[in-house]
Amino acid sequence: MTTYHERLWPALWIPWALLLVIPASLLVLEPVSWLAGAVTGIVLYLGSVGLWIASSQPIDVFDGELRAGRARISLAFLGEAEAIEGHDAFLARGQNLNSRAWLLIRGGVADVVRVPVLDPDDPTPYWLLSTRQAKKLAAAINSSRRPVSGHPAE
Repeated sequence: MTTYHERLWPALWIPWALLLVIPASLLVLEPVSWLAGAVTGIVLYLGSVGLWIASSQPIDVFDGELRAGRARISLAFLGEAEAIEGHDAFLARGQNLNSRAWLLIRGGVADVVRVPVLDPDDPTPYWLLSTRQAKKLAAAINSSRRPVSGHPAE
C-alpha cells in the first residue's frame, strides 16, 4: 500500500525553452536543406523532451520503504523526518549540508525533507529530498516507521 507518491519533474518551463532547438537547427542546416533542418530540429526537440521526462524522479513511501529515485531504504532504519521550507530549506541544501548526506535535489523545487539514517553500518547521516509537499512527505515517513529488532528507532 502506497502512503505517499510524488514525481519530481524538472522545471516546467524547460520544454518551452527547448523549442528553440528547432529554429536553431533550421538556421544551421538551411544552407544544406530546409527540410533537413526542420527534421533535425524536430528530432532534437523530441529527444530533449524525452530526456527531460526521463530525468524526473519518483519519491514513494511504500511497503515499509522510502524510495527516492533508484535508492531505497527501510523505514525501520530512519529517524524522525523533518519538513524544511523557505529560507531554511535553502540553507539545508547549501550552507548547512553535510557532504556525506544522500541527496535527491531538484533546482525548481524549494522545499526539502531531511530524514536521519539510524543504521550504524551506514555512513550516510541523512537523506535530503526535494519535495513540493514537504509536510505530507514527512508525515507519511513518520507515520509508517517501525523499528527493526536490534536497531534503535526514535
